Amino acid sequence: MSDAVSPFAPATYPAMPAIAGVRMATAEAGIKYAGRTDVLLMAFDEGTAVAGVLTRSRCPSAAVDWCRAQLPGARARALLVNSGNANAFTGKKGEHAVSISADLVSQALGVPTGSVFLASTGVIGEPLDPSKFEAVLGGCVERFTGDAWLDAGRAIMTTDTYPKVATRRVEIGGVSVTINGIAKGAGMIAPDMATMLSFIATDAAIAPQVLERMLKEGVNHSFNAITIDSDTSTSDTVLLFATGKAGNPPIEADASEDAKHFRTVLDELLLDLAHQVVKDGEGARKFVSITVEGAESDGSARVIARSIADSPLVKTAIAGEDANWGRIVMAVGKAGEPAERDRLAIWFGDVRVAVEGERDPDYSEAAASAVMKEPEIAVRVDLGLGRGKATVWTCDLTKEYVAINGDYRS
Repeated sequence: MSDAVSPFAPATYPAMPAIAGVRMATAEAGIKYAGRTDVLLMAFDEGTAVAGVLTRSRCPSAAVDWCRAQLPGARARALLVNSGNANAFTGKKGEHAVSISADLVSQALGVPTGSVFLASTGVIGEPLDPSKFEAVLGGCVERFTGDAWLDAGRAIMTTDTYPKVATRRVEIGGVSVTINGIAKGAGMIAPDMATMLSFIATDAAIAPQVLERMLKEGVNHSFNAITIDSDTSTSDTVLLFATGKAGNPPIEADASEDAKHFRTVLDELLLDLAHQVVKDGEGARKFVSITVEGAESDGSARVIARSIADSPLVKTAIAGEDANWGRIVMAVGKAGEPAERDRLAIWFGDVRVAVEGERDPDYSEAAASAVMKEPEIAVRVDLGLGRGKATVWTCDLTKEYVAINGDYRS
């Protein structure tokens, strides 16, 4: 497997402040690889609210099933994450593994088993040995700290080439609150109600039902608006924890000004993490936004944008820096949504390449090709039918993607 690092990897990482009520540590358990951290344990103070969105895959991992069963309780005391093994399609062995894993965390921290959340990422179909956790949890508890967010981001990586972290501050009721987040993902990325793995924590006091609605809405416009290869993971999990330790007036209503301020900043952080995932797409060299406007509805625009973003022909043209707008036309036409050929207009960056059902009369191959050579490319399509609009973010499809996935299990 290649050791190449994404050209979008950050030169520096943001300073990730500690979140009051959150402690964490990582460990090397040897789940798949030797010599790298692959376990993350996080502990939360009593009273921490939790919200989550999980994959809608009909073949979810055992950890997803576990989280789905615990989320109605809306309270969390711990999170255990491992990389290297997805614990998916592992039958009764998988169920047994998550039960034992939660019990081990419960014993290590002295918290209720039902307050423990789990996530796994990696190879599908391989049984997960929970004794790997038993060997490292005690050491994690001894090393607990509040500011190991970058280490946490590294521990959950699989084919990622860099850890993905983000932080924001917002004033709520005259009190400064912090939001930190990490994410992982580089392949099998086309989220459906969630993303690969992402964990966000805040010290804000927020009612669980408000927290849940905020997260679901935010995910819909961030993680649910990205695609690397059109494949939705069995393990997609996003969890948001709110410890309430900042001392702000509790946010208990969606329509309050405090809720609006917090939601705006949360949405910004989620989109930041989602973009980082795409920029680290397996073998990716281009970061691409696909905006469809003039559709009959926002939903229709989104389907068409995903059709373009998921097209192997579009993505390989982008990889080859080929301004092949004919492939955009193809992807619009196959989407199954209302579209009229003779109203269609297409832009690569600021260069209009097609209008009213044919090549733009002022089309310049040189200008369009210059746009395609940029590392970040904006594609815009106007259907000319209505006011519906949506943006989906994607990357190119390169030979390196095939190489990475051709030997993923080896």
